[in-house]
Amino acid sequence: MSLGDWTFNAFPPFPATVYPNSALWNVTSEAKNRTYQVQVSWPFSWESRDVSNKSALTLYVLDGNAMGTTAHEAVHRRAPLSFGQPDTIVVSIGYPLTNNIYDFIYRFQDYSPPIPTPRIPEAHGDEFLAFIDTSLRPWLQSTAFPNVDFTRDGLYGHSFGGLFALYALTVDGGRMFDTYISASPAVEWRNGTILEMLTDSLGNGSSAVATPGIGVRDTRSSNWGGCTPPGSDGTYTDPALFITYGSLEQFPVKRRTETQEQFLVRKNYFGPLKMTDYVHEVYDVASASGKLRDVTLKEYPGQDHSGVAGTSIMDGIDYFVDW
Repeated sequence: MSLGDWTFNAFPPFPATVYPNSALWNVTSEAKNRTYQVQVSWPFSWESRDVSNKSALTLYVLDGNAMGTTAHEAVHRRAPLSFGQPDTIVVSIGYPLTNNIYDFIYRFQDYSPPIPTPRIPEAHGDEFLAFIDTSLRPWLQSTAFPNVDFTRDGLYGHSFGGLFALYALTVDGGRMFDTYISASPAVEWRNGTILEMLTDSLGNGSSAVATPGIGVRDTRSSNWGGCTPPGSDGTYTDPALFITYGSLEQFPVKRRTETQEQFLVRKNYFGPLKMTDYVHEVYDVASASGKLRDVTLKEYPGQDHSGVAGTSIMDGIDYFVDW
């Protein structure tokens, strides 16, 4: 099946006892020299993708090779213990890899906001966002699940994927997705340029100021601060933003099995990225704008950059599904 420049080629179905209610496609554009490996999962209660009279949330997950299976399993695992959980489709976007879980060249290009840098001369974040919005999402809704009523969409990204989630929030007034989950975002990219982009897009329409040093700051309340309150059907017109980070990202501690030399190498790499400082700045800009229905910043004590990926996908799903 083709949609625009993109061709969707299905993998052979998995045995039902291996990956139930899950399927894979290679999505290729020769014109753009890209192939994405897209995995889609749907609720166990659905007999097939051809169900009707069903509605569903959709969560798009970046770095699908690293985070896709985690996200699919987390949604399935949560369902029997969360009574009344809305049906949720998970769409993870990765690359056709055999010996790594990251394609560093392509992900840097795809997830970088469209401002070229010496480090990343080809920044194609705008093209990747257009792929999701104008090709992948229409295919999902019209072909993969033609009879499902789609409701809210969420976007999850970690590290450079978290940077991309923040960039997506600056496009079209943040209306690309209902919920943005930005885990340990690479805000240091181009000396924090994403902060300027967020300010330019969201403005600073509120006098709200965040309090430094607080690990969990949840702005949910009955005071909507200029944001549109929920309608009678429970939908919103303003997006929500969930930001997470680990306490050990900017301030690592020596591991038991590390030599002092190894520790200093790691410390000197991660410390200057200033994760704690930068995510607090993101929170301050987003919460002061008055353009989002909710902004939440959560710190994970004792976790480093890679650890946040697994924890944040669980929390991010909770935030997206429950909020």
